[in-house]
Amino acid sequence: MPMFLRKIKHSLYIGLMKFFAGLGPGASHRAFVGTGSSAELCRHILRTGASKLLIVTDRPLRELGVVDKATSALQGSGIDIAWYDGVLPDPTYDQVAAGAAVARAQGSDAILAIGGGSSIDAAKIIAASATSDESPRDWVGFGKVKHEVLKLYVIPTTSGTGSEATMGAVISEPETHLKGVISGATLLPVATALDPDLMLGLPPHITAATGMDALTHAIEAYIGVWERGTRLDDARISVKLVFEHLAAAYHDGANREARAGMAMGAYYGGLAINQVNVGSVHAIAHQLGGKYGIPHGLANALVLPHVLEFCHEEAAPRLAELARLVGLGEPGDTDSQLAHRFIQAVRDLRTEVGIPDHSEKLQRGDFDAIADKAIAEGDGYPVPRLLDKASVMAMLGRIAC
Repeated sequence: MPMFLRKIKHSLYIGLMKFFAGLGPGASHRAFVGTGSSAELCRHILRTGASKLLIVTDRPLRELGVVDKATSALQGSGIDIAWYDGVLPDPTYDQVAAGAAVARAQGSDAILAIGGGSSIDAAKIIAASATSDESPRDWVGFGKVKHEVLKLYVIPTTSGTGSEATMGAVISEPETHLKGVISGATLLPVATALDPDLMLGLPPHITAATGMDALTHAIEAYIGVWERGTRLDDARISVKLVFEHLAAAYHDGANREARAGMAMGAYYGGLAINQVNVGSVHAIAHQLGGKYGIPHGLANALVLPHVLEFCHEEAAPRLAELARLVGLGEPGDTDSQLAHRFIQAVRDLRTEVGIPDHSEKLQRGDFDAIADKAIAEGDGYPVPRLLDKASVMAMLGRIAC
């Protein structure tokens, strides 16, 4: 399709997104913050009268004792607890079905997700599947989960996806690894706990990848073309917190202040994308994750500077604002100069936290198909500039070198 027709189609699609978003139901959400907040959330769950709680997590977190620490306030409460700890990175529909079966068998009236974005995303669709006979595959898209779902509470143990603050979940096909995004107000967790104590032992490489994921969310929300809600304020807070705390959390995993800052940075990034969605970085990164199994945060980190260079001209004013926010630039610098300074700062931060600028997993023979899929996905996001085939191919080439 010619670019001018794609631009018209994109404009109409974004207009429809704005219209239907305005018609959607409101959703309440609260956050407990700081050391001990996981216990506060657990006590809150008990106060709501929940009697049968399904805990969704992954097996390593249970074996490390993180889940026991997060749920210590539930011990001795008399609440009936069931477990599903089969979540793996990039959760699949099979995992969702297994978790939903446990919820139905228990008669769960609430779910508590503990873990990274994979556990939280899986729990969202388990909460919806437990109360419906429909196939989750039919919910891919926006606003298709219309029935009442189980109440969902979440305790993130990483600082990246922001899934604790969003109404979206990414679920993969078990065979093809094709990712589907299911989104709607009914999937927004009713409450979360941002407890830095649960993140103190996070390995440096996970700290780095998830932190760059949070930064990607904030930047894409900030430079997008959908003016909505508090997305600019939320994104600014997120960017500033990540630049202030990611390197410290990476170099010293026991730094509680840095962990708390990153927890809030990821949360605000989630708030921002929950209002306006993501952008072209995710459009490409999703394909790299699905094709090569590259972790999502790492894929975003690989792609982010290249996409920012690609849309530099269109996004220069906003990128310049972010440059000033993190203390870059000299008096008299133009927006273009400041934008380039910010992009370089993103690269420098990526290097500081040990993330390379390329991946040996990429195969040039796959680029054509990856580019087509990325362009198709990107056309559904409120981006400042639509991707084109030649540019995506060039970006992939630079990442593969």
